[in-house]
Amino acid sequence: MITERWKRLLDKLKEKKEDRKSDTGHQGRVKGSSVAGMIVKKRHYIEIVFGILIVLSMINAPLVKVNYDLTEYLPSYTKSKVAIDLMEQEFGYPGTARIMIKDVTVYEAYMYKQMLENIDGVDMVMWMTEDVYMTEDFIDLNAQKDYYKDRCAVMDITFEKGDNEQETKDAIVKIQEMLGEKGCYAGPAVENKSLEETLDRELQIIMTVAVVLILIILCLTTDSWFEPILFLSVMGIAIILNMGSNLFLGTISFMSSSVAAVLQLATSMDYSVFLLHTYVRRCEKKPGNNEKAMTGALRESAVSILSSAMTTFVGFMALLSMRFGLGRDVGLVLGKSILCSVATVLFLMPALLLRFGGLIEKTKHKSVMPKFGAVSRGIFRLRYIVLVLMAIVVIPSYVAQNMNSFTFGNSALGRSKGTKVYDDTLEIEEKFGRSNLYLIIVPNETPIKERELADELENLYYVKSVTGIANVLPVGIPESIVPESIKKQLRTENYARMLMYTRTDTESELAFETSDEIQAIVKKYYPKNAYVVGNTPSTQDLKELMVPDYAVTNIISLLAVAIVVGIAFRSLLLPVLVLIPITIATYINMTVPYLQGESFMFNGFIIVSCIQLGATVDYSILLTNNYMYNREHEMGKRKAAIDALQRSILSILTSGTILTVAGYGIYFISSVSAISSLGHLIGRGGMISMCMVILAVPALLTSFDWLIFKEKEVRDALKEKELARLRKRVALRRQKRKELIERIRERRRERMERKEGRGDA
Repeated sequence: MITERWKRLLDKLKEKKEDRKSDTGHQGRVKGSSVAGMIVKKRHYIEIVFGILIVLSMINAPLVKVNYDLTEYLPSYTKSKVAIDLMEQEFGYPGTARIMIKDVTVYEAYMYKQMLENIDGVDMVMWMTEDVYMTEDFIDLNAQKDYYKDRCAVMDITFEKGDNEQETKDAIVKIQEMLGEKGCYAGPAVENKSLEETLDRELQIIMTVAVVLILIILCLTTDSWFEPILFLSVMGIAIILNMGSNLFLGTISFMSSSVAAVLQLATSMDYSVFLLHTYVRRCEKKPGNNEKAMTGALRESAVSILSSAMTTFVGFMALLSMRFGLGRDVGLVLGKSILCSVATVLFLMPALLLRFGGLIEKTKHKSVMPKFGAVSRGIFRLRYIVLVLMAIVVIPSYVAQNMNSFTFGNSALGRSKGTKVYDDTLEIEEKFGRSNLYLIIVPNETPIKERELADELENLYYVKSVTGIANVLPVGIPESIVPESIKKQLRTENYARMLMYTRTDTESELAFETSDEIQAIVKKYYPKNAYVVGNTPSTQDLKELMVPDYAVTNIISLLAVAIVVGIAFRSLLLPVLVLIPITIATYINMTVPYLQGESFMFNGFIIVSCIQLGATVDYSILLTNNYMYNREHEMGKRKAAIDALQRSILSILTSGTILTVAGYGIYFISSVSAISSLGHLIGRGGMISMCMVILAVPALLTSFDWLIFKEKEVRDALKEKELARLRKRVALRRQKRKELIERIRERRRERMERKEGRGDA
């Protein structure tokens, strides 16, 4: 009886010891493990806190302003930004549009011009300079073919406010109501309005489709009908928190607004999967105490969740190194989304699991996914072929991805193919050619010099018109006769402004050449304090910024992720092996547009490179971690690789398919080419990375296995040497302390003996 009692006691002690081991993994007890217990214990208060945060976020989210103007993100030191800031200070920065009125006489077009000028928010309407009250027989219409042709009139409109201001949007609505089917509408102000309306409409469709497709994927890859609902609920809360917290940024870019929610859903789903699977496994192992199981699951999965999140987070944070502010904007919003997801999973999800854990058990079903044993063995047999193909493709893909055709400005935004603005723009350009506005700001010196500058610019073959007070007024006519409302738009105390329209596109090699020529002519007359503002000069500055930005951002993201992986594995070689497949996958992804002859926005190229690296490197880490665990438990290379594949493929396929589906959802639904191409790159990148990891990582790990463990031996030897040195130092200190204590005791005995001797005397 006593023996049985002792046996039961020893069994309990053994169980507790095993629990402590599983709670701390293979690296000793986790510091601050009481935090997990506190989260579980205080879960009801956590639910209340998150409930309050959700309500506040839902209130804040609609208040976040969205910016569609890329020039806002130019650094303050660039020429275009300096010029824009000066012009806004002196004159304001007017929005512009171009409209064509169909099936009208010259006189009817003139009447429309007058009505347009009277619309609130419209500042000026540029049209024919001839006296339209004369009959058409006396008007030289051939000389005015840039403004009137084939019973169609085209007019350039400048607004009182900027392209993105509500007053400008209201004015465009009134113009459209006035002209109806007679009108075709183009220009930056119309494009921005179209872009905003398109994104507002399409984002809801994209999120709906993404949620439905991800729900289907999760139903196929999990063994409970309730798990997918729980995953999506947790991620939905994290998305709401991220959207609401954007209010602290004030304004976010259209790109952050359009892709952040879908990418957060796609890149953060793994965290909740880690926690749930750990919790379910513990409940099955020790049923009956769900709170204890959740505490242990939090301790065990926290390291995996934080490691996975950190690689994605540093990938996004690399965008902060861009001088072009759009990268910082996207990096902050996406980086914050990872923090919101991690906080929601670690703090709120335990409470939801304990509250709805019964539903997970009740809705269990048989898994429909295979065990991937035969697939893993087949992949392992291809390892040498995969290595050869990687070596063949890496250099050509690296070179080709740097030869892509890019756009840098706003041309790929509101004027995307398939939109009404695109069709209207084509119709106007087919009839009257292109029209590109430049705003020239010069010091307010003499009208004679202004007139000479205007005349030289007007003589350029690609210039349609130049409008300034000095060259419009006949010689000898005082400027005092010009209405003050017009005069203040063209002259201030310090500066004069001219409006110049050219026949070039806003972004092309010809546009850049003509822009350089225009700026050179302006500098010839005004060497100092003269500026040229417009879409083309701004796009030139964007190009000069973003090309070097890519190289810096790419290096920083690679180094940051490598450091995180190196710390996680405590190795210098494994980060290189982990990153090789993802890097090659990125090169291949970016090579495809070059082979297809497509062009896309360069900022999307930079952003996708960081997203693909940060979001998909987890696949390599998972597979490498499983392989190293097998090898450290004395499993052979072949068996370790096949077993690691078998245990990792389902997780990699689930995560990679979700990212692919999210990206392609954006691609197929969005009619905005900049957003659509971004989604295409993300979706294709997720798919290529998934395939590259599954095929290449086992090949690399087994090929460099000897070097990995040689490094481990050296590292262990150095560690042991350091430990021996520390032990020796500790032993030496103990010896010195012991000797010191002996000396103190000896001196104390001597004092006592002397004291006793004096007492006897």
